[in-house]
Amino acid sequence: MSLMERAIDARTSSGGAAFVAYLTVGYPDLATSIEAGRALIDSGVDAIEFGLPYSDPGMDGAIIQRTGQHALDAGTRTRHVMKAVEALAPLGAPILVMTYFNPVFRYGVDAFARDLAAAGGAGLITPDLIPDEAGEWIEAATAHDLDRVFLVAPSSTDERLAMTARACRGFVYAASTMGVTGERTTVDGTAERLVERTRAAGAERVCVGLGVSRAEHAREVGSYADGVIVGSALLRALGDGVSQMAALGAELAEAAHSARS
Repeated sequence: MSLMERAIDARTSSGGAAFVAYLTVGYPDLATSIEAGRALIDSGVDAIEFGLPYSDPGMDGAIIQRTGQHALDAGTRTRHVMKAVEALAPLGAPILVMTYFNPVFRYGVDAFARDLAAAGGAGLITPDLIPDEAGEWIEAATAHDLDRVFLVAPSSTDERLAMTARACRGFVYAASTMGVTGERTTVDGTAERLVERTRAAGAERVCVGLGVSRAEHAREVGSYADGVIVGSALLRALGDGVSQMAALGAELAEAAHSARS
């Protein structure tokens, strides 16, 4: 099993779900985004998703768009994302990169996989890349022993769910609602049904993102999913300082970890 798979299984076998935190590299600056990742790992987060800032983030909500643009304006580039991964990988938690595929394509698909693996990265999440168009990436990820995480949505057909489950290594990312990322006041039953359908299609591990912002959300989602992913709420808290964000991260992690107890 991969490092990410072992981290998820360790949590589910102990009566809960893994907690995965998303941070935008370069927000509010590179050093602080690395410090924030370290603080989250110290607070009990099981894995970090480092977001590569992108100029056309069509699937992201307001907070991730704003932090990404801030990072780009400050000069954050792909090499800085690799540096952030390299800084945190020795701490032992899986560090994945989440990015639209164009930066990977421009960097060079095999070169990106090579450099991410060399930095200690666990894998890549590609929200706008579908498995049937991902042959080059799947080959590169396999060659460099990286997880490859694709997304499913409530609109995905059973055939699409099965294809995605076969193509993923690490976990399948279940987008709990239709639309862009961001905090929501509730997480409805759509997410649970999607997890059930994705498992029935062959997925061994399914993590849920989009909308989770409070401990009660993390506890609810963690009761049926293998992992809970939070981004916007943590980035909003980071605007008030690393300690504020770490406190929220600890609260959300505890809720996910105890979700099935």
